[in-house]
Order: sequence, then structure tokens, then C-alpha cells
Amino acid sequence: MKLFKQIRIAMLKEGNIKRYFFYAIGEILLVMIGISLAFQLNNWNDNKIKENTEVTYYKNIKEQIEDDKDLIAEQIDYNNHYLDQFKYANEILEANERSRMDTLGLIVRNLTQYSDFDRKGNIYETLVNSGEIKLLKNLTIVNHIRDLEEKYNYMNRMENIHYDAMMTYVIQSVTPALKFSDASIQKPELIYTYQFQNLILSLIQVMTEKALVYSDALFEIDSIKNLIDTELGK
Repeated sequence: MKLFKQIRIAMLKEGNIKRYFFYAIGEILLVMIGISLAFQLNNWNDNKIKENTEVTYYKNIKEQIEDDKDLIAEQIDYNNHYLDQFKYANEILEANERSRMDTLGLIVRNLTQYSDFDRKGNIYETLVNSGEIKLLKNLTIVNHIRDLEEKYNYMNRMENIHYDAMMTYVIQSVTPALKFSDASIQKPELIYTYQFQNLILSLIQVMTEKALVYSDALFEIDSIKNLIDTELGK
């Protein structure tokens, strides 16, 4: 700046107003270019920070849903294991087969078992409430995250329905008829009834629906993982 000032003074002493005028314009343009470059550099830094933050969010989301996938896979195995048992119990009751009462007793004792993903937290709502969702430019990923949260909510509703049915109806129906210590049926007349069979069929229906929503959630997780991998690879 001191150099520019010295040049201006020298020009004024020379009395070359035209040359001074053009020099002044050039100096102004030079300052404007400097300011513009500073703004561009600042914007570049801001964009770079946002891009790095976006990448971090994608990686965190992927890590979380991968953990969710492992937990859901465990619930699927658990749910299907007992679902197969309950279907077999229904076959015994439908045939009124008393010779398989010991097997039926073991299954009836397991009617109190239920899968429970019980996921805590909400990725989509957390991003929205914090305002961080604005940093995610890929709207397809955002929409799939929202869809996954809806499936999680549906999953939790079905698990609550299963739990309520178990606490309200299963225990009440099983306790008077079954000795839990050895799973022996003490009152077959309470077990070999259409009412008890209807209870098992209701559990089968709930567990079948749970199996479907578990599967849908896994499919959605895989879709999000593939989208994130594609985004990170750009």
C-alpha cells in the first residue's frame, strides 16, 4: 500500500492527470480482484467444510444402519425360530393329537417368548431437528432414511402388539394349564380348545407380520448402504 501511495504522489507531481486517472482505476480494480479472490477462497473453504461434514454424516449413518442390520438379523432368527414352533403347535391342536402333548407343553411354555428390536433414537428426526439434514445434498438418500424410520416405527408397533398380547392373554391362558418347571400340561381341557388355538393363530399372525417388516427394513438398509457407497465414491 505504501508503494501505491508513492506512485500516486509521483504522478501528481508530474502533472500527468490522465495517466494518474488510469492508474487509479487499475488500483481500484486490483483491490476489487483481491477482495473477490478472498471471498471465493472463503466460499471454497466453507464448501469444503460442508462437503467433509456431509461425508462424515454419510459414514456415520452407514455405520449405524449396519449395526441395526445385525440386530434385526438376530431378531429375524429369533422370531422365525418360535414362529415355526407355534405353527407346529397349531397343527397338533388342529389334529387334537394327545400323543404329542409333551411336545405341545414345551411349545406352550415358549409362547411367552417374543422378538424385540427396541431401537432407540431416530436418524431422520435427529437430522431434521438439528438442521443438519440441509447438509445432505442427496435427496434420494434422505428419502430412503425417512422410509427406513417409518419401517422402524411400524416394527416397534408390531413388537408392542406382540408384547401386549403375551402379557394380557398368553400368560393368563397358560398359567392355569401348564407347570412351567417341566413344561407339563396339567389341564389338557384348557389347552385343547378352539379358544386356545385361536390365541396361537393370533400370535402366528403377529409374528408373520413382524417377519415381513423385519425383511423390509433389511432391504431398505441395503438400499441406503448402496446409495451412500455410490455417493462416497464420487
